[in-house]
Amino acid sequence: MTRSDRSIAGKVALVTGGGRGLGAATARSLTAAGARVFVIDLHRPAAGEAIDERVTYLTGDVTDLGDMTRAAETVVREAGRLDIVIANAGVLGRGVTLRASSTPLVDRLFDVNVGGALNTVRAALPGLIENRGRLVLISSVFAFVNGAGAIPYAMSKAAVEQLGRGLRVELAAHGVSVTTAYFAVINTDMTRQGLDEDPVAQALLDTQPRFLRKRISPEEAAKAVVEGLRRRDVQVFRPRRWTVVSKVRGIIAPGMDSGLARDRTIQSILGRLDAREGEDFLTT
Repeated sequence: MTRSDRSIAGKVALVTGGGRGLGAATARSLTAAGARVFVIDLHRPAAGEAIDERVTYLTGDVTDLGDMTRAAETVVREAGRLDIVIANAGVLGRGVTLRASSTPLVDRLFDVNVGGALNTVRAALPGLIENRGRLVLISSVFAFVNGAGAIPYAMSKAAVEQLGRGLRVELAAHGVSVTTAYFAVINTDMTRQGLDEDPVAQALLDTQPRFLRKRISPEEAAKAVVEGLRRRDVQVFRPRRWTVVSKVRGIIAPGMDSGLARDRTIQSILGRLDAREGEDFLTT
């Protein structure tokens, strides 16, 4: 066993939104690395679904601080400690302009993507501080690319990025590492419902350079999360090419935004999204 494997083996981890998609893949990767893993999700796996018997499943809503506090307390009570927390739970809205978006759905998106991350951190901090633990926040490349057509989602992921930056400084004296993960398009049910089954949203994505449209599997993203945990990395990017885009974002963003505002193809697509008033929904 390598030294990095030993840094995960024997640790106790909590993964939010771990019932499927990236969360489930991350739970599997952590158990494979030797961690004891607890998952919290709105629903337990349905009868007949493939589940990992090494994972303990808890039911709860990340938007409810009471649920998250009880989950953290359950982990400590059953496993004796809490070392690793993955704030993964999130939702994605259907492609729509802000003008055409529904206020209740936007509020719910922020409740899950931002409020859920905050509740996860608040509930987990005592255990993480006690054990000089590790926190991973799942952001997105949408934290720094133009979010036209998905503004609330992009805003929520930018908020998660700021949460990670601030916590890295606030928790440094406690020995807690904070890793922010930035992924592009991951092939999950959420992506398929919100993107693949929506030709207009797909057309908007297709205006991006081909080298930035590469998709990754949940397993590839989960592997990156675990690698980042082992090294206590500050940031994780997949595909890796997004690392460069992030580094130069302050230089290229103004010019790119101006280009998008003038691009007739993009403006035409946004016009179609602008006609979707009352037709937006969230995918999980």
